[in-house]
Amino acid sequence: MTARARLLAVAATVLAGALGILSSTQTWLTVVLADGGEHALPVPGADAIPVLAPLSLAVLALGGALSIVGLVLRYVFGVLTVGIAVVLGYLTAQVAFAPPIAAVAATVTTSTGITGTGAVAALVLRIGTTPWPVATLVGWIVLLAAGLFTLATARRWRGSSRRYQKDAAAPAAPGPAASRPHDAIDSWDDLSRGDDPTAR
Repeated sequence: MTARARLLAVAATVLAGALGILSSTQTWLTVVLADGGEHALPVPGADAIPVLAPLSLAVLALGGALSIVGLVLRYVFGVLTVGIAVVLGYLTAQVAFAPPIAAVAATVTTSTGITGTGAVAALVLRIGTTPWPVATLVGWIVLLAAGLFTLATARRWRGSSRRYQKDAAAPAAPGPAASRPHDAIDSWDDLSRGDDPTAR
């Protein structure tokens, strides 16, 4: 269970981050303007939620690092994962179920040159949604579960670097340095300390 717990947490976190990055490039909304043209402007996820791509990249980084960090950082990363999942989940739910004008404002401004929330709202006839916001929201729910799972199981994970920690903590070979032959590595060490081994 302990080996699979780490794998499940890492895999769920990485997959949620990858979904967020992919989703940021896809069309989340279509906005029709009241300009008589009735043409729909596509709004990608990165425009609907400006923090979507950077936070998704952060989730990917957290997932990758989670596979190698020690106990304390597992808890830190677990808390960060939960926090990011809550923020992105809240923003994504808004876009999915009640798209605010702010979600399409950047696209409308780019297309028309009109700025200001009131002016943009007056120009927008209707806003349609695609399946991407809901699909991404499911990803954030998975991410939230992964963060909570990490916090609940982190203490039971097997340390990935335990072997190296033991090696580093192992005592030095017994006996003074003078009891073994002076080799080339020792000579380099002497030089780095400013001693000239040829002067002996």
